[in-house]
Amino acid sequence: MAKKDAIPTSRLSRSTKVGRLAATTAAKQMRTRATNVARTDEGKQRALAKRQLETAEEIVAALGTMKGAAMKLGQVMSFLDVGLVPEEYREEFQAKLAELRDAAPKVAFKDMKKVLEAEYGERVEHVFETFDPVPIAAASIGQVYKAKLPDGRDVAVKVQYPGVAQAVRSDMKNLGMILRLMKRVAPGLDPKAMGDEIRSRIDEELDYELEAQNQRTLSRIYRGHPFIFVPEVITALSHERVIVSEFVAGRGFEELKQLPQTERDRLGEIVYRFYFGCMYRHHQFSGDPHPGNSLLLDDGRMCFLDFGLFKRIPAAVAEFELQIARLGIAGDGEALIEHLVQGGFIGQPEHYTPEGILAQVHDVTWWYGLDDEVALTPEIATEIMIEMSDPRSSHFEKMRHETLPPDHLFGRRLEMLTLAVMSQLRATGNWHRIAREWIYGDPPVTELGRQEAAFYAEHPPAALRGAA
Repeated sequence: MAKKDAIPTSRLSRSTKVGRLAATTAAKQMRTRATNVARTDEGKQRALAKRQLETAEEIVAALGTMKGAAMKLGQVMSFLDVGLVPEEYREEFQAKLAELRDAAPKVAFKDMKKVLEAEYGERVEHVFETFDPVPIAAASIGQVYKAKLPDGRDVAVKVQYPGVAQAVRSDMKNLGMILRLMKRVAPGLDPKAMGDEIRSRIDEELDYELEAQNQRTLSRIYRGHPFIFVPEVITALSHERVIVSEFVAGRGFEELKQLPQTERDRLGEIVYRFYFGCMYRHHQFSGDPHPGNSLLLDDGRMCFLDFGLFKRIPAAVAEFELQIARLGIAGDGEALIEHLVQGGFIGQPEHYTPEGILAQVHDVTWWYGLDDEVALTPEIATEIMIEMSDPRSSHFEKMRHETLPPDHLFGRRLEMLTLAVMSQLRATGNWHRIAREWIYGDPPVTELGRQEAAFYAEHPPAALRGAA
């Protein structure tokens, strides 16, 4: 392996980089607060926006030099970009984040081949008929190759970077420090709760056998679905550091963004139905809703990939969240406060009024809470991200009295990142009428909804969960 590709694995070397960044960022934040005393409100907002941009750029720069969990956290942030920076800086910042998301480091095939042969206990050419040494994709903890099996099937082979497991474990020890940096740009986050949940999810992500199980589950659930496809796993060839699944070819997200409006509307609805449907119908979902994890197949189906960052929730957790939506739509603020107190979201209900809590929920859910056509844009996603966790939120003072229980953490992330993907497609639809299918059990009002209802009539979600 070339020296520049080496993965720093010691906690000291990795924490030194992050610690240096934390100290620099903290000093800048203090200077901003001190000078803000003499500034006008408009000046304070400009200074805050500028400092947030600088902080976010510094975090991206630091995380982008790492591999493992820190790199994964950087990729997580790359889809939280919508609310971090003011509009005039957004295009430049998104370009930097796209580089972080898409330009994962390449590792020489001779080193990746050692991982393959250690997992299989024999030479690669004895396992596969052909194996292309040029990767077709790179992820935060591995690379993907195309190969052919002796029976003629084309397959995708995801191989974990050598040494990445040790690097991730070092990152896990430094996670608190990294999350404190992230809290500077999203102060509504609870670093401890988030840290515990991320440790669990990323530790699981290192185990490709577990990822294969996740993918098998969703592939079984969506087998025969009219517009959603999850590739089959080749179980016999999937190991702790290697996962093999059927190869699929399709159009990537950048090309999809250029399609006519009606086609983008359809794709936006498919993305919405897949991620929200997984959570509320099947109570398990990918924690990584981003454009690189989907392809449009020639037959019009959307193929979804990558199930390492995965979450299963009890039915009661899904029902609790659906009840929040019902109470918000009904405008019952008193019942909503009581519900959130019972769920551990609010510890001091005296800080809230029925009108205030309804406004707060509305500001982050209106895009699917209002019965109206909504044309999603990156600006809408920006606004909702700000209201959800940013210091510029009109509800920011209330957020200091709130907690996001760990079981709900990745659900909120899924909601925000799914919105970000749909917004990049600039998809238009009555998202409320679609959401009513899982919120209230209403019949579908779209063609895709009717196709899906016919599928679920033959494959009930509860039965699919049991089969999985």
